[in-house]
Amino acid sequence: MSDPMRILLVGAGGVGAAFAAIAKRRDFFESIVIADYNEASARRAAAVDDRFTSAQVDASSADSVAALAREHSITHVMNAVDPRFVMPIFEGARAAGADYLDMAMSLSRPHPDSPYEKTGVKLGDEQFAASDAWVGDGRLALVGIGVEPGLSDVFARYAADHLFAEIDELGTRDGSNLTVEGYDFAPSFSIWTTIEECLNPPVIWQDGAWFTTEPFSEPEIFDFPEGIGPVECVNVEHEEVLLMPRWVDCKRATFKYGLGDEFIEVLKVLHKVGLDRTDKVKVGGVEVSPRDVVAACLPNPADLGPVMTGKTCAGLWVTGTGKDGQPRSTYLYHVVDNEWSMQEYGHQCVVWQTAINPVVALELLADGTWSGTGVLGPEAFDAVPFLDLLTAYGSPWGIKEL
Repeated sequence: MSDPMRILLVGAGGVGAAFAAIAKRRDFFESIVIADYNEASARRAAAVDDRFTSAQVDASSADSVAALAREHSITHVMNAVDPRFVMPIFEGARAAGADYLDMAMSLSRPHPDSPYEKTGVKLGDEQFAASDAWVGDGRLALVGIGVEPGLSDVFARYAADHLFAEIDELGTRDGSNLTVEGYDFAPSFSIWTTIEECLNPPVIWQDGAWFTTEPFSEPEIFDFPEGIGPVECVNVEHEEVLLMPRWVDCKRATFKYGLGDEFIEVLKVLHKVGLDRTDKVKVGGVEVSPRDVVAACLPNPADLGPVMTGKTCAGLWVTGTGKDGQPRSTYLYHVVDNEWSMQEYGHQCVVWQTAINPVVALELLADGTWSGTGVLGPEAFDAVPFLDLLTAYGSPWGIKEL
């Protein structure tokens, strides 16, 4: 029998706090240490359960993460902060002899000469480069286990195993009909992460190779289920395209996001005036990152739940040949209504939908249903136990033939 699970949750923002609210209803772990640079945020998130404690951590320091993990004999480090902190948390977990999970992967760097044709450093490359070391340690790094990436990747495994004999395209499609009252512009997720993924060159997998294209390219109207309806989606850089082809045979893999014209225009303006930059500039004797300033000027996504209405949908559109030899086009999806998630858990739907998936994954790891070593994506595991447990949590998924 393995040791009782002791989790270090790094990050007590919107997703971290929602993770705590979901985990408090489960009994598969012994304790959770919730750590944040701002310990007051960690204390608030930890107050919901007596198995939770709070701590201060510097997520930019592998040594800080490792020291905290060792202090509490942590078995699993759960990363719930912006992807710029992936590598120090990933390395800190390994140094402490703990398994690791995240919901976003190590950052990309565009090709220096042909950014909209060729890949440079791809999302996750730094983590996959360390996979052999994790195997050698007998430890698991389960990467990209939020909702997108995460549940979308579980859908890819399920489609390959149970629905399709041959897959032409794995097309992640994300859209919503969410509105936020009282704000002209209020992203429902981390603006830092949104800028990163939306302004970088999107990656596409085609016929055995990755290539890049222009941001916001190939617009299409996708009709989302459960009353959300048609939303224009565009190419965005995302982990699924880098994960799915490693474990699931497909001719093509794409990620398209329903952003809307206004959102795209705001992002383009931020880019034009340099406010998407992460390198620091001097302002009145103080050095600040322009992107951090943008984030500080916008409302905290975690606080928007009471003034948000509508539903969000994450899903995977799979096309190819079904098990019966006939052409098939299927959308596997997960919809969360903000009114429900606020009433049931007190957290807005976008962060809640992201947070539930790593809790489900940790429960499967705790009972031995999922196991492995090295750096692995969700596609490396059996999808059925995950989807069954997600449904048992009270959050069913859906399937629609197109």
